[in-house]
Amino acid sequence: MSIKALDKRLFRISLRNRIAIHYTVATSLLIGLIFCGILFLVDRAVSSHNDNALMYEMTEEISNLKLKGRDFNDLAHANKFDDDDENYKEKKIRQMNFDIDLEFIQLVDNQGRVLRKSENLSSKTLICKTGNSDPVYFNGMVDGSMLRHLQVPLVNPDGVTKGYLIVAHSLVNALAFLEELQFIFLFSFPVIILILFVVTRFIAGESIKPIDDVIKTAEKITKTNLNQRIPLPLNQDELHRLSLTINALLDRLQDAFLREQQFTADASHELNTPLSVVKGTLEVLIRKPREIEHYEARVQFCLIELNRMKRIIDKLLVLALYEGNKISPNIEEILLPQLIDDVVARMQAAAVAKDISIRVEGAEKERVNADHAMLEMIFENLLSNAIKYSPASSAIKIAIEHNESVITCCIADQGIGIPEKNIPKIFDRFYRVDESRNSQTGGVGVGLSIVKKLADLQQITLAVQSTPNIGTKFMLTFLSA
Repeated sequence: MSIKALDKRLFRISLRNRIAIHYTVATSLLIGLIFCGILFLVDRAVSSHNDNALMYEMTEEISNLKLKGRDFNDLAHANKFDDDDENYKEKKIRQMNFDIDLEFIQLVDNQGRVLRKSENLSSKTLICKTGNSDPVYFNGMVDGSMLRHLQVPLVNPDGVTKGYLIVAHSLVNALAFLEELQFIFLFSFPVIILILFVVTRFIAGESIKPIDDVIKTAEKITKTNLNQRIPLPLNQDELHRLSLTINALLDRLQDAFLREQQFTADASHELNTPLSVVKGTLEVLIRKPREIEHYEARVQFCLIELNRMKRIIDKLLVLALYEGNKISPNIEEILLPQLIDDVVARMQAAAVAKDISIRVEGAEKERVNADHAMLEMIFENLLSNAIKYSPASSAIKIAIEHNESVITCCIADQGIGIPEKNIPKIFDRFYRVDESRNSQTGGVGVGLSIVKKLADLQQITLAVQSTPNIGTKFMLTFLSA
C-alpha cells in the first residue's frame, strides 16, 4: 500500500475514532513511563535493601572480630569465624545453596587467596576485587547464581591492608520478584490500553453526539428552508458557540439569498419595462404609414428608453465590479474642496434646468485620503439624487467641517425626503420608497448601492438623516490626511 493511499485511509477515520486513538496513544505513553518509573524505583528499593542487609551483616562480623580481639593471623588459622556466635553456628551447621537469602562470608588475603569461608559456600568461592582500599558493592555470578557482594578491606594498625572480608547473598529472589513485576506490567499494559480505547471511544462518541445533531440539522437546511436554525445546546461551551456561528451564517445566507432574489426580480423588471415600451411603440409605429414628425417623436422616445436601459446596465456592471473586489482603491491625498467643485461644475447643467442652486461652504484646503475616481463617483451619485428629488427653485448645500482628526462633508437638499423606516433599505439595489419616485425622476435604483460600496472600500463613514417633505442629508466622514 502506498503512502498516499494510507493517508487517504487515515483521513477517512471518523472523528470519534481519531479522538480515541489520539487519547489512547498519549495515555499509553504516560502509562508506559509510569510503569518504567515504578520498575526503576522498585529496582532501586530492592538494591538498597540488599545493600543495607549486607552492610548490617558486615558490621556484625567486624564487630565480633573486634570484640574477640583477633588479629588477621589468628583469623587466618582459626577453624571458624566465631565459635561463640550461636547465630553463626547455626549458619555453619546448615549446608546452604545459593537459592536462599542468607549471607555468605569469605576471608581472603591481600593477594585474593581464600583463607577461610563460611561452610554454606561449600566448594564455591566468592568473587574478590583486590586493590580496593574502600568498601565496595558489586554483583557477580558464582556457580551460575547472581550474588550481591560487599567487600571491606582489613587494615592493621600500621594502615597496611592485610586482606579482605567479603559478605554476599543471593539475588535470586530479588530478580525473580522484579521479573514477575515486569511480566505483570507487560501483560496488563495491552489490556489496559484496549480497555482505555473502548472507554475513550464511548466517551468521545457521547461528547460529539451534539455535533452529529448539528450535522443532521444542517443537512436538512436547503435554499427552500433557510429559515430553519440549529437548536442551541444548554451548556455554554464550544458547541454552543459553533451553533451560534452557524446560525449567524445561515442568517447572512438567508439575507443574501433573499436580496439576490429581489435583485433578480427588480433587474428583470427594470430591464423588461423599457424593452416592452420600445417593443410596443415600434409595433404600433409600423402598423400604418404616419407623418415623419410622428416617426421622429416615437424614435426619440425609444432612444430615451434605450439610454435608460444602458444606464441600468452600466451601473450594474460598476456595482458588480466593486462588489466582486476586482478593483482595490488607489488611496492618495486629495484636496476635497477642489474635487467637489469639479463635480458641481459637471452637474451644474442638470441643476440649472430645475433652477436649483448648489452652494459649497467650509474650509478650502481640507485634504483627505481616498481614491480620486471613486470619490468623484460618490459625489456624482449623491448630487444627482439631490437634484432629482429636489423641487424646482430649491437649494442644495455642501458643507465641509474639520473636527479634530476627522473631516465631515454634508450634502443637504430640500427634496421630498425619506421616511425613517425606509432609510436602512435605501442602499439596497433597486429599492424604492414608492413605485412612482423612480418613474418620475428617471432613476435607476442602484446609485446609492454604488455609493455605499465605494464608501466601504475607502473606509469612509456614510450616514443619512431625512425628514419627509423637508429634505435629506448625506454625511461623509473622512480621516484627515
